[in-house]
Amino acid sequence: MANRGGASLVLLHMSATRPIPVLRRAVLLATLLAPFNLAAQAPAPASPDSAWRPTASPRDRHYWRDFTAGAATSLLLHEAGHVATSLALGARPTFGFDRGRPTVYSGIDPFAEPHKQFLFSSMGLDVQALLDEMILDVPHRRGSAFERGVLAAGVGTALFYVTIGRTASVSDIDFMSRTSSLSKTDLTLMYGGVALLHAMRIHRDGRYAQFFVRPGPAAQGGLRVGVQTQ
Repeated sequence: MANRGGASLVLLHMSATRPIPVLRRAVLLATLLAPFNLAAQAPAPASPDSAWRPTASPRDRHYWRDFTAGAATSLLLHEAGHVATSLALGARPTFGFDRGRPTVYSGIDPFAEPHKQFLFSSMGLDVQALLDEMILDVPHRRGSAFERGVLAAGVGTALFYVTIGRTASVSDIDFMSRTSSLSKTDLTLMYGGVALLHAMRIHRDGRYAQFFVRPGPAAQGGLRVGVQTQ
């Protein structure tokens, strides 16, 4: 703002000290008033229910219930992608626990059939990425708490697997790197890049306002961002 104001003062000084033709005066006036013209010409919302208005808020009565349901749906579809891929490849998936964590095992020998194992390991993240892409691209009334949960789980799962989860004993990223020519760094850039791109799109879309923040106490109002320590 300071630079724009300085430029305006210079132009006004020039117009006051030397004669300017009518056409140049008109251009000068239009330049000085451009910020006001742009603001005045900004299209007003067509109605209170404009598509750019957030359709969900952390303070809505059932927001967190629907948000949790959306996140759970995304995670279940992640696992369903693994199971469906294993069955489609003629294997028998099994369920078990790895250090207390529920795990889906492919039933595929990764040494004898590495390409099949790669497909199995990649499909969970692929399904979530595709689901998030559809939510962000297919025209509809965006912003519900349910689909916010879906997006949060999709982005969060990908970021988990390309950071602290990339070296776990049953990590999808680890198995993909061992059964293909792609390194963990390659896979991190691929899946992490897609997740960050989705996060940027969510951040820039007004229909997902307050997506990366949490509401403050009712008595204080407003929103809180960051980590709270005692």
